[in-house]
Amino acid sequence: MKNLFVGNLPHSTTEAELRGLFEAHGAVERVSIVTDRETGRARGFAFVEMKDAGEADKATAALNGKELGGRALKINEARPKTERSAGPRGQRSGGFGRDDYRDHARQPREPRW
Repeated sequence: MKNLFVGNLPHSTTEAELRGLFEAHGAVERVSIVTDRETGRARGFAFVEMKDAGEADKATAALNGKELGGRALKINEARPKTERSAGPRGQRSGGFGRDDYRDHARQPREPRW
């Protein structure tokens, strides 16, 4: 079993269309087009799981760079999702987050007058 990442997909691509494209090269177990949570629109990439690793390699070689809907597909073996650090507004940028002070007693403040 091999999971393939398919990138640069046209947003109008359907699961049936993608399945048909890959089934020409071997048995397809599952097709999953990734969509935006809020809009439900396709995000332009998908995952195709093929039963046989050899067939998946052949499909990758045959379809990588092939045009679909005017876009050149980018296909490679899917890698597991890695832990990403948060962006510029995140807590992992080197500063202290509010959770870092959770166990410390709060210092009383002097009145401002």
